[in-house]
This record gives sequence, C-alpha cells and structure tokens, in this order.
Amino acid sequence: MSEGMIRVEVAYALPHKQKLISLQVPVGTTMYEAARESGIGEHFEGLDLARSPMGIFGQAEASPKQRVLHDGERVEIYRPLIIDPKETRKARARKTPRQAGADG
Repeated sequence: MSEGMIRVEVAYALPHKQKLISLQVPVGTTMYEAARESGIGEHFEGLDLARSPMGIFGQAEASPKQRVLHDGERVEIYRPLIIDPKETRKARARKTPRQAGADG
C-alpha cells in the first residue's frame, strides 16, 4: 500500500442485491468522500449518498461528511426503515398467544 494511503471498504445492501467495494483512499478521507470515491452509487439506482445515513461496523455516525476514516474500517450506507420497529414488535406480540400464568 502506498504511504499516506489507507484501505477501507464501502458497503450497501438491498434485500435482493448487496455490494462491498474495497478501495485505497488518502489518509484524512471522510466516510462520505470514500462512499463517493467507491462509485457505489452507480450500482444502485436512486441511492443518494448526500442524504443516506452511514455508519462504521454497525455503529451509526451522525456526521459522515466530517468523520475521518482509519485503515481497515468499513463504511456502511443504511437504507431508511420501511416499517417502524415499534409497530413490528406490536404486530408480533399480537400474533403470539399469551401464556397462562403459573397460578392458573
């Protein structure tokens, strides 16, 4: 690897298609810059990197345009939630029959 460069990965996934791109970027590159540099947006129609939430190894990052990457990190581009997790839990609870208590 060239001096002054780091290796990172950029990942995005849909239910039917996933993409993981490895690339070398200069030290000081931000999450957003790496995502753009990777060209991942060309593989997914409608992916708006400027508005998409991002994280590193499952941890959401509030400021991907400022967060500088370190060697070996993976930038994950997140999709918006289609279903509210609270509603999903409620629906699952309605489907599961309540178990009778021990005292009857």
